[in-house]
Amino acid sequence: MHIKIFVDKVVSMRILQLDAKSVEFRPIEPESSAHEHAERKPVRIENVLMLLVAIEKDDTEAMGSKAVRDGMDFAAKNKIGRVLLYPFAHLSSNLEEPQRAMNLFQYMVKEAQKHSAEVYSAPFGWNKSLSIDIKGHPLAEQSRSYGLTEEASPVGKKRKVDTSIVRKSEYSGLKEADHRMIGERLDLFSFQEVSPGMVYWHQKGYSIFKELIKLEREKLEEYSYQEIATPVLANVALWHASGHMEHYRENMFLFGSEENEQLGMKPMNCPSTILIFKSRKWSYRELPVRMAIFDKLYRNEISGSLTGLFRVREMTQDDAHIFMREDQIEQELTSVLRLVDDLYGKFRFRYEAKLSTMPDSHLGDEALWDRATKALEKALAANKMDYVIKEKEGAFYGPKIDFDISDALGRKWQCATVQVDYQLPQRFDLHYTGADDKEHPVVIIHRAILGSLERFIGIITEHYGGKFPVWLAPEQARIITISEQAAEHAQNVFREFVQAGIKTGLDLSGRTLSYKIRDAQMGYVPYIIVVGSKEAESYTISVRYRDGKQLSGVGIKDFISEVKDEIAERRDGLSAAGSGGD
Repeated sequence: MHIKIFVDKVVSMRILQLDAKSVEFRPIEPESSAHEHAERKPVRIENVLMLLVAIEKDDTEAMGSKAVRDGMDFAAKNKIGRVLLYPFAHLSSNLEEPQRAMNLFQYMVKEAQKHSAEVYSAPFGWNKSLSIDIKGHPLAEQSRSYGLTEEASPVGKKRKVDTSIVRKSEYSGLKEADHRMIGERLDLFSFQEVSPGMVYWHQKGYSIFKELIKLEREKLEEYSYQEIATPVLANVALWHASGHMEHYRENMFLFGSEENEQLGMKPMNCPSTILIFKSRKWSYRELPVRMAIFDKLYRNEISGSLTGLFRVREMTQDDAHIFMREDQIEQELTSVLRLVDDLYGKFRFRYEAKLSTMPDSHLGDEALWDRATKALEKALAANKMDYVIKEKEGAFYGPKIDFDISDALGRKWQCATVQVDYQLPQRFDLHYTGADDKEHPVVIIHRAILGSLERFIGIITEHYGGKFPVWLAPEQARIITISEQAAEHAQNVFREFVQAGIKTGLDLSGRTLSYKIRDAQMGYVPYIIVVGSKEAESYTISVRYRDGKQLSGVGIKDFISEVKDEIAERRDGLSAAGSGGD
């Protein structure tokens, strides 16, 4: 099968659609030769659909009309009474010249005003301060592109890619604490021009990635999950059945084959996991069935919205789906909440829970929604977790609990989510055989704890400032020599560390001792092991700890035992951060 991406036309008119609880902006000063009149005062709009618009070369009024119509249809379907058009040049590097872009933006505003919603627009051509509070439901953020034909030919023109292009450091202007700056300095990962929005994990960064997977796999075994894997491609019939083609098509990568089969790269794991459950019959005695999955997911985000590890096109989620009887919902929710507390405790993250209820646009009848919501409330109460209610911000198929974590800098990040779903089991006709030998409907809990591992690594990189706890550190110890005479002893110590499972570097170079120590410190290596002729004679080591403490004449086996205990216990390495839920 030969797969070809639809590239008959160049994608144009970039739109980022945000369903926001509030938007506030203030014009500061004109920054374009073509700009609208504006007053320098703040504007705040509540409960609004925001369309961030980047107008590119050769964009047309037809594209603008289509973009506006799609946005207004979404607003009407979700009973959003206000729409804000906001010029946002950062979504593109192929912008139209200012005067023509302003004319087309003003045309789009007039087109929007033909609809029933209350329409606002931010002034074109101004530098503006901006604050957005986005709602928490799955469709709150959608990136869209206009310019492709609706039914593009599967036999598209081949796009030439210069594989010699490799993105060098383009992080000038970022703060030192930004994970992209830390990642480059520590050689953790990179982004390459030929794979926009996809992470190239270097050995050190991939070491962190693997340690997180290892931690989660241990927990999966402890909590009786089975791990599965599924293909990245599926016929679009699967995505029609799940509702993704209706609700998520704009964010999917769609392909054609020479057999005229249309395929989609999976943006979520639910449908393919459901197919595994559906592949056999289940008895009530066998439930619950807990299936975990770490497959890659692909979402067609606009290039201008990509932000390091925080927003990517290829991601790995720690997904799981629990298939159960209705009478098992509360106990399974309790198990998931304990797992959330268990995993976040490893990083001493504080967290708070949010209960999101039925949105106006939803699947299924309200009685099922009420049962699912009450189950979530009971589980939160039983586990003594405080929470706030987010009215009408649940997924379209069920209510959910989201968790905001607070990092060492006091910033909040939404990571874990737990959803009770009666709807997809109905769409896929999922049943089990009960004690009465009759078929009964299955209920699904969808859950992710760390969320996107790429995003989570970005979070903890900034959380720790690159100084990862020993169990996560890609280089846990580095052995350096004072002189050439100590080289043999250093190599013997190195072998003992490596055999003990400690990730260890060895510096036998002829550089000065102060240079070697400084180099290891800049790499945030937790333990710097210094050996010279004195250590060689006594078969000991000198140790410099990351906090500045130094010890001499340390026994090698005793120190190795100490480090192994620290790694095995996964001590977090933070003294100031709090732990547990609020």
